[in-house]
Amino acid sequence: MPWYEDEKTKTYYFKVNYKEDGKYKQVLRRGFKTKKEVKAAMAEAEDQINKKKFIQKSNKSFGDFLTSYLNDKKMNVKSSTWKMYASLVNNHVIPSLGMKNIQSITPRNLQDFYNELHEKGSLSDENIQKCHTLINDAMKQAKAWKEIGDNPAELVKRPVARKKEMQVWTLEESHRFLDAAKDDRYYIVSLLALTTGMRQGEILGLRWKDVDFENKIISITQILSHDGKELQAGAKTVSGSRPIRIDNHTLEILEKHRRKMKEEKMIRRDVYQDLDLVVATSLGNPVSLRNINRSFSRIVENLNTHVQKSNGLRGAARQQDPLKKIRFHDLRHSHVTFLIKNRETPQAIAERLGWSDTRMIDNYAHITPDIQEDTADSFGKSFYKGG
Repeated sequence: MPWYEDEKTKTYYFKVNYKEDGKYKQVLRRGFKTKKEVKAAMAEAEDQINKKKFIQKSNKSFGDFLTSYLNDKKMNVKSSTWKMYASLVNNHVIPSLGMKNIQSITPRNLQDFYNELHEKGSLSDENIQKCHTLINDAMKQAKAWKEIGDNPAELVKRPVARKKEMQVWTLEESHRFLDAAKDDRYYIVSLLALTTGMRQGEILGLRWKDVDFENKIISITQILSHDGKELQAGAKTVSGSRPIRIDNHTLEILEKHRRKMKEEKMIRRDVYQDLDLVVATSLGNPVSLRNINRSFSRIVENLNTHVQKSNGLRGAARQQDPLKKIRFHDLRHSHVTFLIKNRETPQAIAERLGWSDTRMIDNYAHITPDIQEDTADSFGKSFYKGG
């Protein structure tokens, strides 16, 4: 009889011997209160052994496994990406689930964790999705390494990210901002975002050798990391490494900016760190994203303050609306809307923006009413003229 009664504790236990990879092993489980419980547990263990799915009990906590998982992940992703992963795991996943034994994590545990994050509002929907992706990936690895029998994350639906209404500027709003920003040191950053759709990190990592003035092409070959501490070769994604054609007016402003940068470099040549950057500090160093965002917000605030004062003056010719407050990244979205309204093809837009496919354009469906109106008017003129 492979199950026994412990006379001292008045509980039951079982032993099952088996062979794995040519070695003899034994399963010993204690603490069952009834014969029924010990028989059921033993039958389950034997069934798993026969199906080669049996996993020995582990003392490893989920937190310890996640820590080692992160260390392994470091060599396969960019440092900025790894820091984001580490922040999510260390600040959110481990505090909630880290103390649990890795084999005791259930789908219910994970669903409760996602629900709590959502209810507290401590993370955006997109970051809750990233937590799930990281947990699922870690559990897949644990299963492959036979730390667990089944992956509980596979049984939990990926959290849904609620779509937020995209904020963009019109052409008129964009020009109002550029007029107000023309004397700002980082004017060129906003201009490139609006006229090329480049990401912030792509603009701040751009070098002069990547600008072909003769053929009017900018090549994305380097980006600045999100924390502003590292210039990284390549782009955010594989499709992000791309050439972008620029218009003549933007090219002229870029040429003026280059002359200004050369003059600044000559004045500070003894201390200037020449990294060939299109956008740099007065000493040649990369400009942090935080400083760009701060400058961007300040210009919008100053412009709206001026509008408010002008509207308050007696006898003002006309009341002007304040400039809509958007994020710097929304300048990229604004560029896409300009392309759509200019009837550019989805493929051309995807290539210019560095998207992996054209489905991203579905996020801009809210601007189609304007296009539909133009299309209807154009169709009506041609249809009834023909009649």
